[in-house]
Amino acid sequence: MATFITRFETAGSSGLRVAVKDLIHMAGVPTTNGSRVIAATAAPADDDAACLAGTRAGEVAGEVTIVGKTNLHELAYGVTGINPWFGTPVNPLDPSLLPGGSSSGSAVAVGAGEADIAFGSDTGGSIRIPAACCGVVGLKTTWGRVSLEGVLPLASSLDTVGPMARTVAGVAQGMALLEPGFEPARQAASRVGRVRLPAESHIDAAIDSALSAAGFDVVDLELPGWDAATNATMTILGVEAWQVHADLWRQHASELSPDVCARLETAASITGIQLAEAWEQARAWAGELAGAFAWVGVLALPTLAASAPPLEEPGRLTEIRYVAPFNLAGVPALSLPVATAHGLPTSLQLAGPARSEELLLATGAAVEAAAGFAR
Repeated sequence: MATFITRFETAGSSGLRVAVKDLIHMAGVPTTNGSRVIAATAAPADDDAACLAGTRAGEVAGEVTIVGKTNLHELAYGVTGINPWFGTPVNPLDPSLLPGGSSSGSAVAVGAGEADIAFGSDTGGSIRIPAACCGVVGLKTTWGRVSLEGVLPLASSLDTVGPMARTVAGVAQGMALLEPGFEPARQAASRVGRVRLPAESHIDAAIDSALSAAGFDVVDLELPGWDAATNATMTILGVEAWQVHADLWRQHASELSPDVCARLETAASITGIQLAEAWEQARAWAGELAGAFAWVGVLALPTLAASAPPLEEPGRLTEIRYVAPFNLAGVPALSLPVATAHGLPTSLQLAGPARSEELLLATGAAVEAAAGFAR
């Protein structure tokens, strides 16, 4: 089954059904990272990842059932969700469309009703992109807020773990499992900064309508460093991914997904000067965002500039994503579906300063109540 790499027997169980991306260690279960090479020799993990402590406590209390470990784009190094080894999870909105990645199985599991909450990872958009493609809610957490101990790395300077669900309330429940005691803020942001990046007209119209319906004070603002921040994120991600997976590429290049193999080969050629320039851009970008957040509480923009592409156009996803700069700054970002006039939803992305997940979820809940996508 393409949604899960490992499915657990849960007959007779009760409580929230939780799915876990298969790069998060779970005691007694091999961690495959979506790779047939790694799966061939992976031994069962000795311990759970630290981020599963709250979920395990919920299991003991009879409030949670872990239903399985979900599929992903191999090594979490891709945005399409296509996996030639374990199958490609089927987009629950339209089987002809890409599910998005890398947390493809997690998005599909909640979108198809096979889990109430799923955990994914987000290094350059890997929670928000599949959430957008599959019409679900996904939260990229503040860098460092959720422990990465026991989570296979891609780029440790950017990696985060976060929850996905069909609703904002479900994501809040997921955050409470990752961080016991977590609660959304009581009030949404009053002022929202609308970032206008090139997007299909119906997407802009849907986002503007949703923000208006929610009653926010919306102000337009520009982020001149956006494109440079995107490029810097990809440079840093590439260098760190190569550091993690260089030996795997050298020994098993022909056994990796062709796109992952090519991505690693490209990353190997990034120079030290390029990396230094990327980190300099990261500092400038952090200052630019800080200035924006001093004026508005939350930023609003599309997650994707266009509708989810068909399966036969995987390269399109790399061209339409608006997600990576928030990884570079380490700040949280929430993607949630909003209704459009075209039937399928589009995805609104809300971003806030570091450790503002509580505010983002309250703001997202207000949007969802006013203009959320009705399944």
